[in-house]
Amino acid sequence: MSTPSPSTPSPSTPPAPRNPSLLSSYRKPTTNPKTERLSLPPNTRMTLGFGTAFLVGSGLGLANGGTAAGMRFRAENAHRLPTSQQGWYFYHKSKNYHTLLGGAREGGLMGLKVGLWVTAFLVMEEAVDQSRGAGRNKDFLSTLVAAAATSGAFSAWNRFPITTAARTAKMGVKIGLGYGLLQDGFSYLQGRRLGYVELVRSLVGKGEEYRDPSLP
Repeated sequence: MSTPSPSTPSPSTPPAPRNPSLLSSYRKPTTNPKTERLSLPPNTRMTLGFGTAFLVGSGLGLANGGTAAGMRFRAENAHRLPTSQQGWYFYHKSKNYHTLLGGAREGGLMGLKVGLWVTAFLVMEEAVDQSRGAGRNKDFLSTLVAAAATSGAFSAWNRFPITTAARTAKMGVKIGLGYGLLQDGFSYLQGRRLGYVELVRSLVGKGEEYRDPSLP
């Protein structure tokens, strides 16, 4: 009597291939540092801008808030000054506590406000850059427009009178111009094309195409 041969296991079914059209349609966004402001992608610039502005605003708020809280404590307790050494000890201890608490509260609020407004300015600058097109148009003109728009929004948010709003706009334009030219100088040293630089070169008779000196 013959024994049945064991059945040969069937090979496992390979997984279905992925749709190549979906894979080919997806492209991970990449950025070229030589076409970005300060050689940093927008998200990094905005994160660094918010962090720096928050630290600066917090420092200013901490100093101003602490001073205001200390003066307020002295005014509120001017009618009940201590008369003993122990009383003066607790008086100064309470004053230091209120000063520290008021400074920390004002520092946090001021840091958050300054950070958000600086981020709004950087977002506006990037939006103007994108609307102007090519990387060579990322220059001080976009920064100037963003600074003017941000200062106008700041004045409208705080409901400044006309004279104060005009001074704020003037200051914003000056800061935007200086910051924009500083970025352009850094970009030029990094070899990035600048539209107005190429225009000036062409007008003075040096219209050859600008190229990155670091490239072969």
